[in-house]
Amino acid sequence: MPPELESTIVPKVTTKNMSAAPKPRPKYYDLNLAHLWPPALLSILHRGTGLVLFFPLLPLGLYILQTSLASEAEFARWHELLHHPVAKVAIFLVAWSFAHHFFAGIRYLILDLHVMGSKPAARASALVVLALGLAAAAAVGACLW
Repeated sequence: MPPELESTIVPKVTTKNMSAAPKPRPKYYDLNLAHLWPPALLSILHRGTGLVLFFPLLPLGLYILQTSLASEAEFARWHELLHHPVAKVAIFLVAWSFAHHFFAGIRYLILDLHVMGSKPAARASALVVLALGLAAAAAVGACLW
């Protein structure tokens, strides 16, 4: 307080011992995804899939498209490479990532319209989105194998 505003009636209280203040206890954050509520898990997966779809997969997909359109030999090379079982697993994961991100995005657009805003409806819609993402990935997996 500035000296001109200090009151002479109220004495200043100063403590010399700063350790008397209560210390905040360390917080433990449970980062185990198995214990999250479905809307929280959906939100984390939506952000993660968006990041994965944009940064590594978009440039890689454009590169594969560019090289496969260059010549028939390059197309045959990519065709053979993408029929490998490891590549099929990667395609399956990309399909799940895209389907999950797509359905979660639609859910968030619906929530922005203030529809299904209650807690039970949000939980139910999150479970539906998780199931739809797995079902779409299973359909792609059935086509792959």
